[in-house]
Formats: sequence, structure tokens, C-alpha cells
Amino acid sequence: MLHDISTRPLKDLRISVTDRCNFRCTYCMPFDEYEWIDKKELLTFEEIARLAALFVQLGVDKIRLTGGEPLLRRDLEKLISKLSSLNGLEDLCLTTNGSLLAEKVSVLKSAGLRRINVSLDTLNSEKFARIRRRGDLAKVLEGLFAAKLYGLHPIKINAVIERGVNDDDIIDLVEFSRKNGFALRFIEYMDVGNSNKWTSEKLVAKKEILDIIDARYPLREVGRDKGSGPSMDYEFIDGRGEIGVIASVTEPFCSTCTRARLTADGKLVTCLFSATGYDLKALLRNGATEGEIVEIVSAIWRNRTDRYSDERLEAMNSGRGYRAKDHKKIEMITLGG
Repeated sequence: MLHDISTRPLKDLRISVTDRCNFRCTYCMPFDEYEWIDKKELLTFEEIARLAALFVQLGVDKIRLTGGEPLLRRDLEKLISKLSSLNGLEDLCLTTNGSLLAEKVSVLKSAGLRRINVSLDTLNSEKFARIRRRGDLAKVLEGLFAAKLYGLHPIKINAVIERGVNDDDIIDLVEFSRKNGFALRFIEYMDVGNSNKWTSEKLVAKKEILDIIDARYPLREVGRDKGSGPSMDYEFIDGRGEIGVIASVTEPFCSTCTRARLTADGKLVTCLFSATGYDLKALLRNGATEGEIVEIVSAIWRNRTDRYSDERLEAMNSGRGYRAKDHKKIEMITLGG
């Protein structure tokens, strides 16, 4: 198994299949237009599958497909079919905004997809319009229930909580998830990319989120999935479901991070908050052998020192403070979740 300088293994690979999205969420890509990656620069499905197989050889046993909005990538089910057949891959997941899910879930399931994460920050249609700035809440809900009908499991809802935006939606989301059998993950508002104008004043910390929920529906801590998952998980004492909180800001988990990311144009990125990536597409298209690619990826991971969230918290707790705009990062829309 491949380990970095801090003895963190390479276990998870998040693959962005497109930087394009049909929403303009305020915390992710708030501008109306971006300079999209030219389509000829996107990795082909064959290139993605080839790289994925090499990562599995190096110890990756979990792949998540992301974007942008991954369901905008035409014929995505063909890629899912290629990846779901990889020997040694234990888990294949898709993160989506849900807007196109209802019309595509049947072919995704047939291709080998077994579970999904759906981003949903509110059940209020007016707030949804303000946060997402495009799209229709009803279509997202339709997609959720279509996924349930077709037997995808687990179905997880991801909700980014911002103070003054949707912090009063926490209980509504909990009750919706409990009622319908969805798992729920709350995510602290993070300074991903450079465009969301992050400020700590908009942060709703994990402790506050849990206090709000526990006062209504008592919780019991379960822990992190396999000891290294990004979410600290909890179950309801009454047995009706579970929630998790991803607290990258207030309780960093850099020490157990096992995730690498592959951008839609073929850059290997070793941290969600990275400023740069390593061009694997160039290796593929210049004729590098599988052995050469494995050697380069191995060297990149072995030299990995990323601990951005730890450093951010140290700065926030210090006299110097922390200013997100001083730290240039790859945009979330390019990087993938």
C-alpha cells in the first residue's frame, strides 16, 4: 500500500468528469459564466478508466465521480460500466446536484452504480433559488425519490450550512431525511476555491449543528467510516437513521485524509485546497507506459505533505488570523468535490 510522508495511505480517488454545471451555487461557483475547459482537453472515458485502474493497483478501493455536474457528461453510464468492473474496486459513488437524476437513474443503475450523494441545502424553494441561482427544487426531489425507487443505497444528502442563509433549515432537513430513509451529511462552509468570498462569520460550526439536532432528536456518536472518512457520523438514539458532519474548518481531519483528486482535464491533485495539480493527461497522450505513470503517481503521493485545514485552524486560533483570499486555490468547479 502506498503511503505519504505522514503515513497516510492512498485509498480514495475522486474523479471530476466535467467542470460544467447547470447551477451557480453561491458557495461553489457564484459567477454567471466561467471559462470552461475545452472539450478536447477533457479526459476521455478510456483515459479515465486507464488511470483509475492504475490507482486501484496502488491501493485505491473507492472512487467517487464528481463535477461540475457529472450528469452533464454525455453517456456517463459508459464510464460507470468501465469502472464498476475494475477488480479491487470496492465502492463506486456519484455526487450530483440531482437535477438530471430522475431521467438518468435507470441507466446509471444498470451500468453498475449502487449509491449516490445528492447536494441539497434547503427544502424551501425560495431559498433554493437564492442559493443555487438556477434550477428547480422539484426536479432535485424527483431525482432523490427516483433513486430510491430504483434501489440505490445508501442515498446521502449533502447540505452546506451558512449562517444567515440556511442555518434555520437544519431541523427541516433532518426530519425530511428521517422520514424518507436518506442519510444526511452537513458540511461546514469552507473556503474552497477563490470565488465564494469565504468568511468565518458565515461558518456554522459542527458543535452548533449537533447541538441544534440533539436538542430535538438525541444522537449517539458512531465515528468515521473506516476510521478515515471525512464525516464524523452519528445515529439517532431512537434508531431512525443517521447523520454526519464534515467539519473541515473546526475539526480538521488532515491526519487521516486518504483522498486524491483527478480533475476533468487530467490533473492529479492531492488536497481539496491545492493551488496546483500534476498533469497526468500529458503522460497519457505522450505515450507513457503504465509502469512510468505508476512510478510518477507513487512519487507524488510519497512526497505529499498537505495539511491545509490543520494550518487554517492554527492560523484562525493565532494572533495573525486567517484570510482566505491570501491563499489561491483551484476553483471547486474545476477540482471537483
